[in-house]
Amino acid sequence: MAAFVAKQMVGNKLNAVKGAAGGAVGGDGGDDENDKEKEEEAERERQEAIREAEERRKEKHRKMEEEREKMRQEIRDKYNIKKKEEIVEQAPQEEPNPLMRKKKTPEELAAEAEQEDLDDFTISSYCSIALPSIAHT
Repeated sequence: MAAFVAKQMVGNKLNAVKGAAGGAVGGDGGDDENDKEKEEEAERERQEAIREAEERRKEKHRKMEEEREKMRQEIRDKYNIKKKEEIVEQAPQEEPNPLMRKKKTPEELAAEAEQEDLDDFTISSYCSIALPSIAHT
């Protein structure tokens, strides 16, 4: 056991030295291209494996959801419960996102500002006419 560990430790260091010396002496660059091709192929295989795993996971979850829905339906049938309709879709429409609201045009903004000015003028003139003691204080 100790010999194995010693061989692994020394062997790795020896291979690192051989690789560094071999690269400096050989230096034709052909190995670099092969290494890049191997790395690209390994990356493609890894991406393919990830994609396949994701498909298997989605399929597994789809099957589980089908089984759950079947079980839910059996319970509904047993207790004579009606299935709820898709009311959930209406809820997001009732509460619009303020960030996604329609932008006002410059004309609309000007009309609003003018209306506010008129409201302020109307209120202040009303106060000065109807309540002169409050308007001057």
